[in-house]
Amino acid sequence: MPPSPRRAETTSKRAQVQEDVLRAMEDLLGEGETYADLNVERLAGRAGISRTAFYFYFRDKREVLERLTSTVAEQLYIAADAWFSGQGVRSDVLRSAIAEIAEIFLQHGSLLRAIVEVSTYERDVSDHWRALIGRFIDATERRILSEQEAGNAPAFPARSTAFALVWGVERTLYQQIARESEFSMDGIVEALAGAWLRTIYGRPDAILEA
Repeated sequence: MPPSPRRAETTSKRAQVQEDVLRAMEDLLGEGETYADLNVERLAGRAGISRTAFYFYFRDKREVLERLTSTVAEQLYIAADAWFSGQGVRSDVLRSAIAEIAEIFLQHGSLLRAIVEVSTYERDVSDHWRALIGRFIDATERRILSEQEAGNAPAFPARSTAFALVWGVERTLYQQIARESEFSMDGIVEALAGAWLRTIYGRPDAILEA
């Protein structure tokens, strides 16, 4: 049975208000507000709702931060999946995936700086961020094991290597967006791609079809 027009309208309004709040947080962070100083009243006001109304849609500002981060993490995963779901040693695909991930970091720099920094002092946020990163580690481990089984990569511990590689990308890109860097983003992408290719395949320039 289809939902009644009134229920559909309510659902649509709820989704719109939630989207307004999510956008408000990212906009305010982008304007220089810190997460620590950003209160619910300020967030609600930017979204065009009252402080009381805010709590009909979100438990607290942490939920807003986590929802935003989950959305961006999904974009990052879609970019990375070009390599995760592929086969064979393709340095061009890996470089392209890392370049797209770097671009997303630039587009959402204020938000990603906030989640990384807040994760250092709020346990729940840390757990949320680590769980999101864990999905990338799992996928990287699977790809490494696949390459080892195909004879494209030598034997080494896949899980710990995946852990180091994924967190290496996260920390490097965070440092790149957190403050003025002496390196160009293109240079960082090349360095990261080279590190992954050398670690997994033993060479930075291999392009072999599956």
